[in-house]
Amino acid sequence: MPRPVWLDEPAATFVTLTLHGQLRGCIGSLEAHRSLYDDVTHNARAAAFGDPRFPPLAADELPAVRIEVSVLTAPQPLQFSSEADALRRLRPGIDGVIFQYGSRRATFLPQVWEQLPEPHEFMAHLKQKAGLPADLRADDMRLAVFQVEKFQADV
Repeated sequence: MPRPVWLDEPAATFVTLTLHGQLRGCIGSLEAHRSLYDDVTHNARAAAFGDPRFPPLAADELPAVRIEVSVLTAPQPLQFSSEADALRRLRPGIDGVIFQYGSRRATFLPQVWEQLPEPHEFMAHLKQKAGLPADLRADDMRLAVFQVEKFQADV
């Protein structure tokens, strides 16, 4: 059976693996540079076996793994006049955020708002993920926002 044509459309995705409710791997693409099918396949393999924060997924873990695939919209630059203004413009639970300050870069999917619902706290953790101090005054940072459509399944 041939695969549906929409799987051949370019897409950016993140694949998140959880085990007993805890993160077990998460790898993704911020910009569409290959087909949806290829991006999910690549990112699923990388989340299971190549996320540097975790050891490779073991066969005995597989029955308890939950997979979430997030298909991203194209990132859009967020216009703001200061960090405080940026925090007011972010939409908790809706926007994923790409943070850039100098050569440092980090991203959070919109799902991260579930653990960090306050914009100030969200941004502090995003700075830390980029290897910067949480309290860094970063009025000249660059931000882009995106949204996701997510799909979940147990293995």
